[in-house]
Amino acid sequence: MASTLQSLRALADPTRLRIMALLEKDELSVNELQEITRMGQSRISTHLGLLQDAGLLRSRREGKRTFYGLNQNADGVARDFIDLAVRGAQETHEHSADQLNLKRVLARRHEQAQVYFNQIAGRFDRVYGPGRSWQAFGHLLLRVLPPLVVADLGSGEGLLSELLARRCKKVIAIDNSEKIVAFGAAKARKNGLKNLQFRLGDLENPPVDPASVDLVILSQALHHAALPAQAISSAHRILRAGGQIMILDLLRHNFEKARELYGDRWLGFAESDLHRWLEEAGFKKIEISVVAREEQPPHFQTILAGALK
Repeated sequence: MASTLQSLRALADPTRLRIMALLEKDELSVNELQEITRMGQSRISTHLGLLQDAGLLRSRREGKRTFYGLNQNADGVARDFIDLAVRGAQETHEHSADQLNLKRVLARRHEQAQVYFNQIAGRFDRVYGPGRSWQAFGHLLLRVLPPLVVADLGSGEGLLSELLARRCKKVIAIDNSEKIVAFGAAKARKNGLKNLQFRLGDLENPPVDPASVDLVILSQALHHAALPAQAISSAHRILRAGGQIMILDLLRHNFEKARELYGDRWLGFAESDLHRWLEEAGFKKIEISVVAREEQPPHFQTILAGALK
């Protein structure tokens, strides 16, 4: 049995209070705690070790992973400390974001299809195969799409819009640059894509009728928006009931030069911010995950967020 003093020392750090509150909901692995808190593995492991030595946590092995949870067999004194830790964590600045990230991680844990995709994606580039490429896979997956009406917000010159138009019923590409809209429209005419329309407009108030599209895409566009939350709310407005939003963007980073080099307003986004904005806009069944990591500095990471109206 750990001493009272040891328990007090273990709970003297706000980070360890955050961990205790997260483990109140469910047991978590080190990797899951890393993803939720955005802290390094060694730091997480150190905190877990101190909490476990104090008798406040327990751990179990499952394959190659170790899962940590609150010590359900703790004595009365330790139980009181656990309850105090969970209550204290609610006063930390990170608590709301932690709880949103926890919700997202636990939901994804149950999505076995997502886990399988990540395993496949991780192996894709390791072994060469003639004719095997992401480009080819992309065209294959396009053939699976039903005849949707799509709004591509922040489309740029319309590379994605052009690909989608070859399969979808109608694609509306929105951009705030007159030159880009003119270029995209001319290219669509040249390629005979009569179902691809380019319109001049902003992400926060796209020129699209309410409840008129099946899918809204924001592909590396949201970090250019003046008001990202309003852009997401507008996407909800133009979607039909049961429609879907898909957001591809950068995970929050510290590469300040992106503002100058690429005109970025935002240095990516935290998953918790995207989750909160989607919920506030009225979206349901929200799923957010990191889908790509660049090996070269500044090591940008891409997140994919999807949700239903």
